[in-house]
Amino acid sequence: METPNETRLMQALEATWPPASSDLDAAPGWRLREGAGGGKRVSAAVSVGSTDAAALAAAMRGRGETPLAQVAGSAAALDAVLADAGWEVVDPTVLMLGEARALAALDLGKHVRAVSVSVRLALLNEIWAAGGIGPERRAVMARCQGPHTQIMVRSDDRVTGVAHVAVDGDIAMLHAVEVRAGHRRQGAGRGALVGAARFALDHGAAWVALAVTEANGPARALYEGAGMETVARYHYRQAK
Repeated sequence: METPNETRLMQALEATWPPASSDLDAAPGWRLREGAGGGKRVSAAVSVGSTDAAALAAAMRGRGETPLAQVAGSAAALDAVLADAGWEVVDPTVLMLGEARALAALDLGKHVRAVSVSVRLALLNEIWAAGGIGPERRAVMARCQGPHTQIMVRSDDRVTGVAHVAVDGDIAMLHAVEVRAGHRRQGAGRGALVGAARFALDHGAAWVALAVTEANGPARALYEGAGMETVARYHYRQAK
């Protein structure tokens, strides 16, 4: 089984957390994405061959946007050009990967259950909203074209966590993991991961992947403890 590389993971990341639209004409060699308020992951421009920072900045400012580019870890030349132009690094992020079969077999203990919920429940939206995942980001989830679902985590008969998982080919990408305040470090995060892995297997995906900022130490520790590994990185560059 071939491990997905950085390019494949970045493809799956966008396929499972898609922008509202993309524009290849405004700045040749760049793909500008319209995120509709869904955050940097769907709003940052992506190079499709260009390193012309000035052209990108002009195009994005012309749309009323602050110039922002997503830079993969392997794109050293692009990163250097943007750095020389004074674009600042924002949110260094790691992509973590684990085998779905191994993750699905993790022990959750008797008090934690994770179930797939195909209908968006108001309670799940409330948990997301409490964690800062508002309607614009929840709208991104609804734009997924492939198999996707919500994972609802229950702890001792109380709903304590929620996450979104979507499948792109052999990769299931986990997004928007949120655990109720007061119930963290009690297994709900692992429950979301196990639920995502089970959904992955049900839809023919061999891998579970996710993106988490380098600054989010507790989340990284959780996923590392479950056996996931950091296999790629990306960050954003933002013009002043």
